[in-house]
Amino acid sequence: MQFYAKCLDAELQLMTFAEAPFDSPKGAKDRILHAKLTKGPVVLMASDTMPGMVHHPGNNFSVSIDCDNAQEVDKLFAAIGDKGKVTMPVQDTFWNAHFGMVVDKFGVAWMFNYDKPKK
Repeated sequence: MQFYAKCLDAELQLMTFAEAPFDSPKGAKDRILHAKLTKGPVVLMASDTMPGMVHHPGNNFSVSIDCDNAQEVDKLFAAIGDKGKVTMPVQDTFWNAHFGMVVDKFGVAWMFNYDKPKK
C-alpha cells in the first residue's frame, strides 16, 4: 500500500492488528488489519490475510483509474508498472481513449484510462 500511495500521490492510513481494540489473532499483530488509500474522491481499501489463510494473487479483478489527461495515464502506468508486466501498452484506442493495462510487481492488474474529448 505504501508503494501505491507513493505512485498515486495519495494519502495512506494503516492500522495493524496490534492497534485494534481486540486481541489480535496469534501471529497477526504486525499484519495490516485496515489500509485506506485516498486520492480525491477515490478510496482503495485492503488488508492482509489472516494467519493460516493462503494468499493467492488474483486475476479475477483489475483496479481501473479514470485519469484527468493523457499525461496522468502515462505517469501512473509507469509508476505502478515499475517491475511489473505490461499487458497492453498505453495507446490511443478505437473508443477514443488513451488507455493501458499493466500487472504490478505484486500481481495486481491495473487499467488506466483517459477519455479524450469528443470531436
